[in-house]
Amino acid sequence: MTIAQAYIDFKNELKTIYGESEVENISDWVFENVTGQKKWERRNNQNELEEVYAGQLKNHLQELLQHKPVQYVLNEAWFYKMKFFVNENVLIPRPETEELVEWIVGDVRCGMYDVPCKDSTSNTLNILDVGTGSGCIPISLKKELPLSNVTSLDVSKKALNVAKKNAAALQAEIDFLQVDFLNEKNWNTLLQYDIIVSNPPYIPIQKKNILQKNVADFEPALALFVLDNHPFIFYEKMATFAQTNLKKTGRIYVEVHEEYAQNIKSIFENAGFYAVIKKDIYGKERMVSTMVI
Repeated sequence: MTIAQAYIDFKNELKTIYGESEVENISDWVFENVTGQKKWERRNNQNELEEVYAGQLKNHLQELLQHKPVQYVLNEAWFYKMKFFVNENVLIPRPETEELVEWIVGDVRCGMYDVPCKDSTSNTLNILDVGTGSGCIPISLKKELPLSNVTSLDVSKKALNVAKKNAAALQAEIDFLQVDFLNEKNWNTLLQYDIIVSNPPYIPIQKKNILQKNVADFEPALALFVLDNHPFIFYEKMATFAQTNLKKTGRIYVEVHEEYAQNIKSIFENAGFYAVIKKDIYGKERMVSTMVI
């Protein structure tokens, strides 16, 4: 079978469960990963598909047809122009989380509060990332703000192993700690920070049945879901933690569920902070930032 025909057949199989645009994107990604060829190189390629490639494509297709996300199939995801290793122990990085990173970097570089920018030569910036997952947030911040000291927490040892692997591959010096942030007894091991950032679990378990199968069945529940009777627990704990561990000139940045941005804003305001909501590029209220009044 030629490479061009194999590509057509692959797409036709995926059309049984995915829409046209998803089929195109997934097929291009998989074929480039396996064959190393760009789209224009293989579209009309009449060369025979090598047997080793055919086997890999067959295996990948079988996994994809089970609704396994392509990022887990290929063990890679792109975030902030960098390639991250991912597996089913970590959440797949999302574009909206890139916007959270951009917000932080923009604020620091614009000097909106008394912390150093990228080119500063003094007063190191201390950043705490809560719930690191793949490490995409702390690594991106460290690459953009190289003079910062970045500490990153996760309760999952398996997730931390993934984050450490990415930090090593991308040459980002991060202090990774296995910590259950919800247990306040662990806070005495942490310092004061200029920035606290988190994309915590925020989906009530009752909403699991409305999620897409590739999310609900494959991404780690620990990174997605919270109890229905306590959906804002991470934000409440963060607000309490920040009362003693956020510097007076510092800020908190969190990603939130679009339906609950106002609730999260109120949590921080009730804890004595000034809070603002930021919309993502789709106009959804997906981020909240706070500062000490």
